[in-house]
Amino acid sequence: MSPITAFPLRPARVHEACGPLAAALAAVSAAQSGGQILWLREAWRPESINPAGLAAYVDPSRLLLARTGNQTETLAVAEEGLRDGSVPLVVLELTAPLGLTAGRRLQLAAQAGQGTGLCLIPEGMGSPAAETRWHCSPLPDPGSAAGDSTLQRWRLIKNKSGTLGVWDVRWSPSARRLTVVSAARE
Repeated sequence: MSPITAFPLRPARVHEACGPLAAALAAVSAAQSGGQILWLREAWRPESINPAGLAAYVDPSRLLLARTGNQTETLAVAEEGLRDGSVPLVVLELTAPLGLTAGRRLQLAAQAGQGTGLCLIPEGMGSPAAETRWHCSPLPDPGSAAGDSTLQRWRLIKNKSGTLGVWDVRWSPSARRLTVVSAARE
């Protein structure tokens, strides 16, 4: 299996992730970034991010969690965070489609501040302005009797500057790095 050529995410651009483990891609991206991470979500959503739950990836004190009133506010805060350049990674949890104009505004802000944006989106809701789009899902590990939940399949389903691909990956909490897992032999 070849190494992941589109990861880490290209800086000064905005990317998208969907699928049941999209937040895992955000956590790995946070682990690889330096400095604070701004994580945005709408306040009406009943579930929330628990910083302690991301401790295997990143020091919880590096997370700046913001709850916004609606998606318009989420986009405005994200745009300011990206443009300012003081945080290397801005994660946005989106609940509605992102139009081309809003997506382009985020791209321009990321370029201005040299930060990376990552939109966590529902499946099928991608923006044409996204640099890359990933689908992240769990992959049962046939070598593990209990089915190791850390094995994941990351599919690059959109890439404006390269090819598409599929990788089976595992996060190593002890090494604090992503490992590409070779396919099992038949």
